[in-house]
Amino acid sequence: MRHDAHAGHNEHTGHTAPVHHEAHAPAHSPGKAGWAMAAQATLHCLTGCAIGEVLGMVVGTALGWGNVPTTILAIVLAFFFGYSLTLRGVLKAGVDFRTAFRVALAADTLSIAVMELIDNGVIALWPAAMDAHLDDVLFWGSLALSLVAAFVITVPVNRWMIGRGKGHAVVHQYHH
Repeated sequence: MRHDAHAGHNEHTGHTAPVHHEAHAPAHSPGKAGWAMAAQATLHCLTGCAIGEVLGMVVGTALGWGNVPTTILAIVLAFFFGYSLTLRGVLKAGVDFRTAFRVALAADTLSIAVMELIDNGVIALWPAAMDAHLDDVLFWGSLALSLVAAFVITVPVNRWMIGRGKGHAVVHQYHH
């Protein structure tokens, strides 16, 4: 079939009517944040947080550190790994390190902070969880449940941020 047989057909988009770019606004643009996108962004942050949190708790507990230094190490590592995962993706898009670092800070700081507040709050409030050892079911169970709670509470935060063009909405422009 010849192309000119498609009367009124826009050769670039395949649409028959004039197309405005607003019609193709990505789902992560301000005001269009859905729960699935927020959950995906939160899961991304949670991955980095969980790596850092678990590593910090394991190292501090294995070394016999007290609760405060172990918790501080876990929080520092959670931020480090959370930012690192975002940095990795943005740097792959060809962005310079300084810009990528700023994007990671803008995208992840509030999300990681909320997760760490919830995660460490659950562990601190859970009876005997702060004193559990690596071979104790309480150690792993309280850590797992605290991460689940952090995820559930942080999803609405990320949805709110993405809906305003903040948080992970900033990162999405580098994924195309």
